[in-house]
Amino acid sequence: MRCFLGLPVPEPLLPLMLGLQEAVPVGRPVPEENLHLTLAFLDDQPEAVLDELHMALDGSPLPGCEMAVAGLTAFGGRRVKLLAAEVARAPGLVALRRAALKAVTAAGIELPRERFRPHVTLLRFGAGLGPADRARFEEAVAHHAGVRSDPAPVEVMRLVGSVLTPAGAVYETLAEYRLDAGSGED
Repeated sequence: MRCFLGLPVPEPLLPLMLGLQEAVPVGRPVPEENLHLTLAFLDDQPEAVLDELHMALDGSPLPGCEMAVAGLTAFGGRRVKLLAAEVARAPGLVALRRAALKAVTAAGIELPRERFRPHVTLLRFGAGLGPADRARFEEAVAHHAGVRSDPAPVEVMRLVGSVLTPAGAVYETLAEYRLDAGSGED
């Protein structure tokens, strides 16, 4: 099953995320229930491996963290493919990712080494943002590029299954893991 470990957007940040989606007049917004920060994309994994991962995560304390918006970023190069809210790379978030990756490794999953760029995808542009929409996109993003939020506590990490459809990804929460509220940032 194609899956990932991710964090749901905390309730206090949802109005900001939804407002940013509405402010950009092009693209396909990610549905509210699918907004998340990916800690580790696990790709396709057999059920036995996911069971091992679940046991590794369920049996260990996971550090708490907070999520704060720290601007906007686009991915995809010159033909922008998505717009995301950048998330501050806070120590608690980094510690949680480290703990998640340790469990992933313990379950026997090998992931490519990649730089952690915490973000929440807001809008997708299919094959890329076309020239006709670029000016409207750039104008809207320019007005909101410096967006910031106060930090909000994250309560759970999720193991999520993902099925790709023509209408977008369909997510199913396979497991939730409570985070240690006492170990997040102050």
